[in-house]
This record gives sequence, structure tokens and C-alpha cells, in this order.
Amino acid sequence: MKIGQKVKVCRIRQPIPEKMINRIKENPIGTIKEFKMVDGSGVGFWVQFEEKMETWFFEDEIEPAS
Repeated sequence: MKIGQKVKVCRIRQPIPEKMINRIKENPIGTIKEFKMVDGSGVGFWVQFEEKMETWFFEDEIEPAS
């Protein structure tokens, strides 16, 4: 995956606010804005959704949007 790519959230495993979870469930498509180092060895993705809502995801939580 690369910066600027549209992705779909397919699962959420880290704790984020319930309000944000509900908004993501309504529209799970966002755009990768940058990469994030996680756990010292993995890579996460900072994703921006509509209305400038942003959060990060592990690689197994998102997939390319079709």
C-alpha cells in the first residue's frame, strides 16, 4: 500500500472511540496519508476519512478499496 491510496477498513482491533467506530462503519473508505511505525518492527497506516477524521490502522485492518 502507498500514500494517497484509497483503502477500506475491514476490521478494527485497536481501541478507538465508539463515535469514531460508528462513523467508520457508515463509510469505511479512507485515504492513506502516511506510514506509522508500530511495535518496533511493523508498519501501520495513518488513514484520513471524510470531514478530516483520522486514525491509524495495522496492515491487517485495511485492504485496497475497489
